[in-house]
Amino acid sequence: MKIEFWVLGKTSFKYLDDGIKDYSKRLERLTDFQMITLPDLKANNEKSFLLKEAKQVLERIKPEEQLILLDERGQTYTSLHFAKEIEKRQMLLQKKIIFLVGGAYGFDESIYKRANAMLSLSPMTFSHQIIRLLFLEQLYRGMTIIKGLPYHHE
Repeated sequence: MKIEFWVLGKTSFKYLDDGIKDYSKRLERLTDFQMITLPDLKANNEKSFLLKEAKQVLERIKPEEQLILLDERGQTYTSLHFAKEIEKRQMLLQKKIIFLVGGAYGFDESIYKRANAMLSLSPMTFSHQIIRLLFLEQLYRGMTIIKGLPYHHE
């Protein structure tokens, strides 16, 4: 099963970009992984931005693909439970899991309706730039748990 991580726009900070590249390379060695950077959008207001973002996402995603939103209202997991959730989803007949980070305003309602699940890394709010690195580390941790590799200590 392929795992993709979709983000909106490039990462602005070199220290985050370096960490993101590091964990992306690590993930590519463990699974069929790809990080997709969608074009950054410009809009006059929040509603217009959300609609443009939704259109961009919904045009790319196929009906058979799983969409998991990174959203503060999503389900929280321990690292072990997150690994089990990934493993469970990999057993489904769908060919791809897409994790999506929205922009600064969250998601349009059409994206919430399309989503198969929502994931929260914390009840705290993080910038959409920082969450990229945090999520990739947790995804890498989850994959090492699944593969039985010595990264996670519990």
